[in-house]
Amino acid sequence: MNVRLNDLDRAMLNGEHGDAARFAMSVVVRMAEISDAPDLVSIEQVHIDACALMSESNLDFITRMVEGGGRVRVPTTLNMVSLDLDHWKDLGVPGEFAERATRIAEAYTRLACVPTWTCAPYQGYLTPRFGQQIAWGESNAVVYANSVLGARTNRYADFMDVCAAITGRVPNTGLHRDENRRGEVVFRLPKTNGDAWRSPAVWAALGHLIGELTGERIPVVDGLPRTASGDRLKALGAAAASSGAVEMFHAVGITPEAPDLSTALGGASPVEEQTLTTGMLRSAWARMSTATDGAEVGSVILGCPHFSYDEFAALIEEIRSIRPKRVHPDVQCLVLTNATTLALASRSGWIDDVRAFGATIARDTCPFHSPIVPDCARVVMTNSGKCAYYAPAELEASVAFGTLRDCVRSAVAGVVTREAPPWS
Repeated sequence: MNVRLNDLDRAMLNGEHGDAARFAMSVVVRMAEISDAPDLVSIEQVHIDACALMSESNLDFITRMVEGGGRVRVPTTLNMVSLDLDHWKDLGVPGEFAERATRIAEAYTRLACVPTWTCAPYQGYLTPRFGQQIAWGESNAVVYANSVLGARTNRYADFMDVCAAITGRVPNTGLHRDENRRGEVVFRLPKTNGDAWRSPAVWAALGHLIGELTGERIPVVDGLPRTASGDRLKALGAAAASSGAVEMFHAVGITPEAPDLSTALGGASPVEEQTLTTGMLRSAWARMSTATDGAEVGSVILGCPHFSYDEFAALIEEIRSIRPKRVHPDVQCLVLTNATTLALASRSGWIDDVRAFGATIARDTCPFHSPIVPDCARVVMTNSGKCAYYAPAELEASVAFGTLRDCVRSAVAGVVTREAPPWS
């Protein structure tokens, strides 16, 4: 089909704005043709995920875009990179790896991108607003933007996100359009004690279950406490985007496009309805672990997605509750975050306490893209649904999933130490 283009689109496609813009627009138009989009939509910001790729092809691609006069047309933030750019030596990263990661990072900044280096851009600079058309990469960021903020983005693949940033245009299809944002599958939650929902780990377990049951459809969750924090919704979305391919969810009475069930469904009937039981939630919680209580812990990973300011506050509370105990000498306790959050936590005087506890803070990066988790860590513990899902394959380790409190106490004990999960 023919995609309707405006004058600027055609000018870029004809090379009038440089070779990089010509190539980027040719990719955008071709993607529009493949997806049967009638035209293109203008976007107001981009979040690029491709910068995390360590391949030679990534360096070659972004170098060619820079040399072709490439420059982002809209404000563009950058996902985490494969390196803590300032402290990689302290984390034991090999020099050759660091040199390539640094070259890739520098190339992306030469496109005039904002070096946020975070997988949680919604909790920092340039947070999107309701109804704003954007183009984001990074699965957890996409689901948060659509579901919690009410911005509009598809799950943009690596390099397509770069082309969107250079052109400021994307195919007018998918979640950019009203008719594709309606909920399809309704999940009703059992009535439980409200205290059971206090921990973000509980929301992650729910997200894991919903991702498994939903696949690529848009779920509607009815019955969640309406006092949901951003970190709880982050945990839900990140887990659902990992165990399934969820790009958007509606939480009735919480998320912007779901003030009630009927609105979440766009006035239509659901494709499927299911009432979740406490047994299903307990089972999902259990499935997120492959390691058992008492197993020796090699690494405790916190901050996947990146730790927020409120999560640092919660960590400090847990650390202070068990002073003067420290991290076991055989355990790596790794806290991943971004520069903005780290600066705020430092101003609150928390970072010295975290380091005195024996934890290591890594900035700008991810345990799945940077060699910062030691090979000898055969059991990884985490409160992250995303980390629990990917760690067995990415780190070749068994995983123990639990609450933040469980993680802190296990880091001290050196073995998996968990309280009874909710819904027991």
